[in-house]
Amino acid sequence: MNFSQVLLLTIALVSCKTPTPKDLLKENLIPKPTKLVATGSSFDWTARTKIYLSAEQEGVKAIADYLADFVAPATGFQTEVRTTNKPVSKRGIALFLNKDSTAWGDEGYHLNITEKRVVLEAYQLAGLFRGIQTIRQLLPARIESKELQNGPWELASGTIEDTPNYEYRGAMLDVARHFFDVSDVKRYIDLLAAYKMNILHLHLADDQGWRIEIKSWPNLTKYGGSTQVGGGKGGFFTQAQYIDIVKYAQECFITVIPEIDMPGHTNAALASYAELNANGKSPSLYTGTRVGFSTLATDKEITYKFIDDVIRELAAITPGEYIHIGGDESHATKKKDYIKFINRVQKIVHAHGKKMIGWADISAAKLKENTLAQFWHLKSKTALDAVKQNVKIIMSPAPRAYMDMQYDSICPLGLHWAGYIELDKAYDWSLETFVDGISKENIVGIEAPLWTETVETIDDIEYLVFPRLLGYAELGWSSQADKSWDEYKVRLGMQKTRFEYMGINYYSSPLVPWEEEVVMQKVE
Repeated sequence: MNFSQVLLLTIALVSCKTPTPKDLLKENLIPKPTKLVATGSSFDWTARTKIYLSAEQEGVKAIADYLADFVAPATGFQTEVRTTNKPVSKRGIALFLNKDSTAWGDEGYHLNITEKRVVLEAYQLAGLFRGIQTIRQLLPARIESKELQNGPWELASGTIEDTPNYEYRGAMLDVARHFFDVSDVKRYIDLLAAYKMNILHLHLADDQGWRIEIKSWPNLTKYGGSTQVGGGKGGFFTQAQYIDIVKYAQECFITVIPEIDMPGHTNAALASYAELNANGKSPSLYTGTRVGFSTLATDKEITYKFIDDVIRELAAITPGEYIHIGGDESHATKKKDYIKFINRVQKIVHAHGKKMIGWADISAAKLKENTLAQFWHLKSKTALDAVKQNVKIIMSPAPRAYMDMQYDSICPLGLHWAGYIELDKAYDWSLETFVDGISKENIVGIEAPLWTETVETIDDIEYLVFPRLLGYAELGWSSQADKSWDEYKVRLGMQKTRFEYMGINYYSSPLVPWEEEVVMQKVE
């Protein structure tokens, strides 16, 4: 029997079978949705299933095509996408925008699954995309395979109403200490998108390397981007490559926030242009991991011409509303000079139509209320100083949220200056109660940074990020009322088979009861 005959026989058998009883409440969704109601049956996605959408709703087809393309490798289905005036009445899958449901916000969605149809609706396109990730997790883990797998492809029936708790849910990737190319960054974006994250913060410049082309200052990448930690060959993104990354992220409804750290963490720039140094002399390129020794010359006009050019070029290719200017660990800059510098750079960022983000050290300066301060310190004073200026906080406390911290003392990658961060420690805390004086109204969301002093490959990235990322995704998305590590670790353990089909090099923590999902034999 050839493959076509097998496929036709499978369709015939599946089409007349009784729906499989399934309990939506027992599905291991991460992040945990706001509300679930189970109805005890299932929807079976077959080769005859179609995706329907309204013809007049711009942008929905791209999301429908994304879903159809996603399921194709594992299922072998070429799911047809059709436009119709009444998508919800069709037997199959319906995607549509409900412009009356403003309460769902930009990313909320409503998913109704019956034996006959799956209806996904949202107020905005981003909500539809987030809902697709839920459909993805409701399908068997083998849906992640790039090779043909056997069915059935069933989703538990019921209703899911879901909206994020925080609007900012991100992760940072440091491409300055070690450089990662476009394909690695896109892989990182894919992994963020799978768990409903919506921010990618790219740390593009530091002492060890300058990673973004600035056409008016070409030596930044030609010389300053030529090396990395340990002395290996560095690299950089051309502006065209950066634009490609930004576009790819946009298709996943992820905003890229570029960071150029200053006035410290600037040795790569200082080595590239002597005039940016107070003494007019360029230091050597730096390939170590020490921090706090470099500073731009804060009293030279050429420095601000340089910053204006960098921000101008970066702003022109960054559609998101924020530019991150770093501002941390500038120990070589006198405090009065640092304050003057941050105040002036904030004006430059605004002059180019963007809002400023900085590490919470920037609270020493006079901040605009639309600036964001990123809390990372072991102590909370800088973040509290920002709150006093009515500035919102991104929660990234190093002892909980730094993904470059080792899991334990025998972890082969990472550092431990902020402590060891096992999975329970990464998950079992609350953004709004972590610091006295910083409540939910002061917080815009969460970001988990990955610094790359010890990280050289995409496998290294995945090992430190997974599975901690899922906990951070849930902290940002899900409400805290019924949060429990003991409950969460069971859901996390059931992600094992999905991780393996996704090809993720994850840390198999002994704290988690990892469970294999039953896998059907692959169709030959």
